[in-house]
Amino acid sequence: MLFLYDIALGLYGLLLRLLAPFVPKAAAWVTGRRGLLAHIRQTIGADAAPRVWFHCASLGEFEQGRPLIDTYRQAHPGTKVVLTFFSPSGYEVRKNWPGADYIFYLPLDTRANARAFLDAVQPRLVVFVKYEFWYHFLSEAFRRRIPAIVVSAIFRPEQVFFKPWGGFFRKILGRFAHIFTQNEASAQLLRDAGMDRVSIAGDTRFDTVVATALAPARALPLVDAFVADGAPVLVVGSSWNEDLPVLRPLLERYGAELRVLIAPHEVTETNIRQVETTLPGPVQRYSQAEAATVAQARVLLFDNVGLLSQLYRFGEYAYVGGAFGKGLHNTLEAAAFGLPLFFGPTYAKFQEAVELVELKAAFPVRDGAELLAAFAFLWNDDAARLRLQDTILDYVHDQAGATRTIMAALRTLTPAPNENR
Repeated sequence: MLFLYDIALGLYGLLLRLLAPFVPKAAAWVTGRRGLLAHIRQTIGADAAPRVWFHCASLGEFEQGRPLIDTYRQAHPGTKVVLTFFSPSGYEVRKNWPGADYIFYLPLDTRANARAFLDAVQPRLVVFVKYEFWYHFLSEAFRRRIPAIVVSAIFRPEQVFFKPWGGFFRKILGRFAHIFTQNEASAQLLRDAGMDRVSIAGDTRFDTVVATALAPARALPLVDAFVADGAPVLVVGSSWNEDLPVLRPLLERYGAELRVLIAPHEVTETNIRQVETTLPGPVQRYSQAEAATVAQARVLLFDNVGLLSQLYRFGEYAYVGGAFGKGLHNTLEAAAFGLPLFFGPTYAKFQEAVELVELKAAFPVRDGAELLAAFAFLWNDDAARLRLQDTILDYVHDQAGATRTIMAALRTLTPAPNENR
């Protein structure tokens, strides 16, 4: 099985190199790894400070791990943080983040790369956020007796770890000194599979979004001018083109009474133009807006990145994209401000979305007509919207605290026992 694993990863790297001339993300992935290990060795150099290595697959996992990184740094001021990303969508956005001392792409998971990377980084602790269980990196850390943990992990019965033929993949999980899961169902799956270094800590993303909601608001004068008339605001976060026809009937019906802030998931000229041509306007691009005239538009379109988490504080309602395609994006950023949520039908793998639907605080819809009906219910009953706001805020704050739980457990952490080698 290890042979097949190595072959599959080699083919994956080859495929990305073949796609690089045609696909920008593939090009960024390939370019970012050219001379990577030499760059890591040169950057860290002779720095003798103790280090901890955090790995995040992409931007969403970074936001999940961020409160733990911040808290760890505060608790261990002499320790330096090495942060790695697998995906360009995480690395390119956060490569200059001041909360880490070193930020790199993760080399492809080969035995040689794992040894060279750990020789250069020499971490005293390895933290993987949510998933991405790389065999060679974890095995090499295990061999060196460096404790590795995964935080905010979530598992489902259909995953390969729990199949009769999934022994190789269960062996990867066995390399962790401890697995901190989001929920009891995930912990029980692991226990049933013979793993006992497991505990329930919850989801560190709740800590992130609570901190964001409580932090001083970032100055956004253009948005202030856009919403100055006090009209209700719908924030559309991480929209895909598949979401736009669903939103159109809503804006046609309520556009004159509603203001809309929309932040597409991928900010490309093609996607920006798609929003402008699909949604009824007037639509104003953020990069071209002026405070004196921005209120003449009904839709403010964000053709930049990094502001979405701040936009929800302006809203009364939120629509979160992605659930008409690969999967729902971050609903917790909106929930942290108590906004009733609307999204598409593909949300079952996202625990917080399932729980918010069960609380009747989020509304999955299959088309524009269902969105219009769900929205009308709250539009016509502001008291019901305010009651939902309290329900959502209680839910978010009750779920916070995973970072504190993990930090307490780290005080007694030891490497995984030898019998799992």
